[in-house]
Amino acid sequence: MKQAIELRELLKKIDRKGYPAYKETRGQYQFPGYVLSIDHVQGDPFAAPSKVSVQVKGAQAGFAKELYDKEHKRIALQDYLLRQFGKEVAGFAFQAKGSGKSGLMSVSRPGQEILERSACSIQEENGDILLRLEIGFPANGRTINARELEKIIFDFLPECVRKSLYYKSLNKKQVQQVMELSQDQQYIREELKKRNLCAFVADGSVLPRESGISQKPMKGAIKFRSPESLRVSLELPYYGTLTGMGIPNGITLVVGGGYHGKSTLLKALEMGVYNHIAGDGREYVITDSSAMKIRAEDGRSIKNTDVSMFINHLPNGKNTKHFSTEDASGSTSQAANVIEAMEAETKVFLIDEDTSATNFMIRDELMQRVVSRNAEPITPFIDRIEELYKHYGISTILVAGSSGSYFHKADVILQMEQYIPRDITDFAKQEAESFPIPVEKVPKSERPSFERKLEFYVKGKRGDDRIKVKVQGKDGFSLNHETVDLRYLEQIADVEQVTALGYILKYVAMNMGRGEETLQEILGKLEQILAQRGLAGICDGNYLPSGLAMPRKQEVFACLNRWRG
Repeated sequence: MKQAIELRELLKKIDRKGYPAYKETRGQYQFPGYVLSIDHVQGDPFAAPSKVSVQVKGAQAGFAKELYDKEHKRIALQDYLLRQFGKEVAGFAFQAKGSGKSGLMSVSRPGQEILERSACSIQEENGDILLRLEIGFPANGRTINARELEKIIFDFLPECVRKSLYYKSLNKKQVQQVMELSQDQQYIREELKKRNLCAFVADGSVLPRESGISQKPMKGAIKFRSPESLRVSLELPYYGTLTGMGIPNGITLVVGGGYHGKSTLLKALEMGVYNHIAGDGREYVITDSSAMKIRAEDGRSIKNTDVSMFINHLPNGKNTKHFSTEDASGSTSQAANVIEAMEAETKVFLIDEDTSATNFMIRDELMQRVVSRNAEPITPFIDRIEELYKHYGISTILVAGSSGSYFHKADVILQMEQYIPRDITDFAKQEAESFPIPVEKVPKSERPSFERKLEFYVKGKRGDDRIKVKVQGKDGFSLNHETVDLRYLEQIADVEQVTALGYILKYVAMNMGRGEETLQEILGKLEQILAQRGLAGICDGNYLPSGLAMPRKQEVFACLNRWRG
């Protein structure tokens, strides 16, 4: 390993030379208290910034083992350190002069959710910290401006590291609170299973968001208050007594007038699969981590999916146990989304009537009289919702605003009034007796088959880094110009998860997806790789990109299911 003084001398040596001379800086350099690693140098000043990482030994960082000795604690501390480093970078006034991306410094900027990211990692064994960032190496035209890079590396970066990655420099109370919140959130997740609940919403939570483009809490919003019949009390390890609404496993219906908070509650439950930072308002909104938002998705591709639980006897005789299409209808896509979520071992369905296909959700009495069961290939969701819970252990939380038929099926019925839920189960059940739904003889479905074996083909050789992942925000990504549309995966919290999904798909296509294993077997292997090596396990290059965030298994399944290649 080289010393920092050697890097300073090298920069002076290559100053004003052609830009390719920057390649000589690659390597590791010992700085006081940390190691600077220049992992990848950009080809020219207009290319993507250079990849740099900072490594701090655990003994020097000084964080007590109890702050990161469990996975949820470690992820929370990583998130906190990354945010602190980002604040230091944002507060630095220096701006390198030059062409292209000269002097540009960037580090991952987390949102409200706490995710495991490649930008910052802590080794559980020894507390070593690794933080990754990008720096645009300065140039005038295509001539090296090493003096500006020297200011960044020797003046600015050490100050950022000192203020954000050492325990002695941080607010110790805040660091402790980060650990305590992660412990309390994990405790609630474990209590859900023990108490037969699929979700918990704490009293005092702020569910509305600031705007459609901001996930920060709305100022002055009405705070959540649980109905007495569903209120549960939890004794958290650090917070102490916390009360809130416990949504039991089974079928829960959420109704109410427009603009009274039905979809706001559902959205909070959707994102409750992740932990949130202090001050978000949803810190103690916790949903079963496997919960999946199910919706219609016109035009999506479907490959060999067994949709026979919902669709049978098509007029063209098409096999619905191995159903494929490049342009699914609303009902067919929603049926496939249900089955694929089951394949991904989802235990809670989250459904909003507004984003569902009407003919998939229900057939009213008049339609059943006019169009007989024999003439309708679709078995609506209402006829399977009880079966899904009783035989497969899958709960459903459904938001409905127009159809009352689900009153007959629901175990719990909530009415939202000005963002506050009321338990109207008994009243709604009594009223429903005046509107009996016709009882059709619906044959019991066979257990869906998850034995499908898909091929994932991408041009290129194994380990070929020229196969590029190009991210299009949270809407999706392209892999070798083939677009994967993820717009309707509403539980993707961060664009860095989309980037990670792109790398995962590339890894599967290059190393696993040859049609020899089922999708569940492929995901099982991926889980092992990610558990053992983290996000580095799915990146074939010489360095791990800084802009990756761990997606859930459910989104990985959904991404592979939407690949058309």
